[in-house]
Amino acid sequence: MPVRDAVAGDIEEICALIEEHAVYEDKHDLKLDRQEMAGFLFGPAPKAWVLLATPPDEPDEVAGFAFCSWNFSTWEARPGIWLDDLFVRPDHRRFGLGRELLDELSARTPGRVEWDMQEGNEKGEAFYAQLGADPVPGWIRYRWRPHAG
Repeated sequence: MPVRDAVAGDIEEICALIEEHAVYEDKHDLKLDRQEMAGFLFGPAPKAWVLLATPPDEPDEVAGFAFCSWNFSTWEARPGIWLDDLFVRPDHRRFGLGRELLDELSARTPGRVEWDMQEGNEKGEAFYAQLGADPVPGWIRYRWRPHAG
């Protein structure tokens, strides 16, 4: 199986993937605190979880990941998954690993899987359209940081 749940021993790989994704998106200064991230993912009260994708012929190599948390839709009265980050390393693209990650997420919830995508990401748009995912018209994302500044 090319997709598995991450474990505490994967924290370095998880943080490296997040940082590589940031560089891919042209943000070169992101450096994560591994210990803090390990607490959020694997501590006594985890706030998120991660799936890792491995190439079928290289089970010890991590090719990509999905970084997720649970959400809940009151209108559907069902739990769903918020996909915060999906990234497959460039050398491992075009082998179906992104789809494997998303299929696994879909299998874990009776609700919806939702995510954001940066405008202008034509490759992402094409990939998600191929899966049958649709943009959500009429909604604007807000962000509030009450403790900032």
